[in-house]
Amino acid sequence: MNAAYRKNEEINREERIAPNPIKKTVHVMVAASEWGMDGLRYRRHRLAEFLKNQPETAEVIWLCPTPHITEDAYSSLPNGIRQFPITDIMPHKLFRFGRYMDLFYQSKLRSLLFYLKKEQLEHRIQLWFTFPGFPLLADLFPWDQVIYDCSDLWSSPIDGKKTVLSSIRQTLIANAEKRIIENADVVFCTSTYLRDKVVEMRGNAEHVYVFENGVEYLSFAEETETAVGIRPVDFTGKIVGFIGGIKPKLDFELVSEVARLRPDWLLLFVGPDGTGQSSEFQELLSNKNVLWIGSVPSAEVPKYMNTIDIGIMPYKDSPYNEAVFPLKLFEFLAAGKPVVGSNLPSTKNCIAEGIYTHLEGNQAVEFVEACDQFEKENEPKRIVERQNIARERDWHVIFTRMMETSHQYGEERDTSARG
Repeated sequence: MNAAYRKNEEINREERIAPNPIKKTVHVMVAASEWGMDGLRYRRHRLAEFLKNQPETAEVIWLCPTPHITEDAYSSLPNGIRQFPITDIMPHKLFRFGRYMDLFYQSKLRSLLFYLKKEQLEHRIQLWFTFPGFPLLADLFPWDQVIYDCSDLWSSPIDGKKTVLSSIRQTLIANAEKRIIENADVVFCTSTYLRDKVVEMRGNAEHVYVFENGVEYLSFAEETETAVGIRPVDFTGKIVGFIGGIKPKLDFELVSEVARLRPDWLLLFVGPDGTGQSSEFQELLSNKNVLWIGSVPSAEVPKYMNTIDIGIMPYKDSPYNEAVFPLKLFEFLAAGKPVVGSNLPSTKNCIAEGIYTHLEGNQAVEFVEACDQFEKENEPKRIVERQNIARERDWHVIFTRMMETSHQYGEERDTSARG
């Protein structure tokens, strides 16, 4: 752990073994983008806010890359989190490789490190990687703990396509991630697939754990309103919906075929377009019974969940999706909705009659049949069963267990040091 500072840690061993119990923690979270830039709330956003609300937290710093030139090193977000952006080499996305190469970001971290050195006198300093950027940071400071929360197969193309540029990008990210994994005291993964990959890179399974994604349960379970203006007048068919980021990992061809097979359904998509207006997505939207709303405020999402009859997660068969544990699964269930997903092996342990159906491949007929089956499985008791499953996956429960695991590692380390 933190090889560059190992000698210094030995010198200050007594202080680090028996820290002042009054000390609070400054959490530095390495995130993939500026807060709010994606128009979505990912796991890392919820984790940052959870940490911010803990009584033992002094501060949460959101360290992130940005394509924009920023004047202020720090900015305070409305939720009280402080954002520290690191400007890319150039604005174009081709230059994002600098996030993974020490030469292009090390000097930009100086003011943050200077600030942390002052904070270290009164607080514990903990580093969280939530994406494999700025790997050198783990070696630039004597962190009290380094944690990697791994939620994606970052080095794999999200659209499943391989090109020369994607291969170069894959190598850069894989190398950066390996360094982070080797430096991390604890690694959390959102799927067993990711855990296996991490163990392979780490060389052992010690302190590597699986914590799948969760849900803000009450926000969905207690919402009673539906979205206005979605259901057409005199419409009596099913509304089948996907709510989340519209990205190349989705199988738009599959959904287009479903739309053609069932013209009596309304296929609703809610979320920002992350495809760059791809031709596949545009072709999907050309179907008269497909409606795309675009991005909506997070507080409005439960109303759209209430509007649909069946939640769908139509993913492509790709290496990237093998690792995915979708955020929306337990949100659908918390709203009492049944779910049909495809090519998401990490969700197979959630398969249950009347709750969740998982399919492999891209057969539209099978997808339609799976949705039709839920018409027979929508009595009140099924709704209660779905919500009971989701209740156990509340984010607060998941993050509390993660923190307990992190604290347990700290206690084991200190006991070992004393011995």
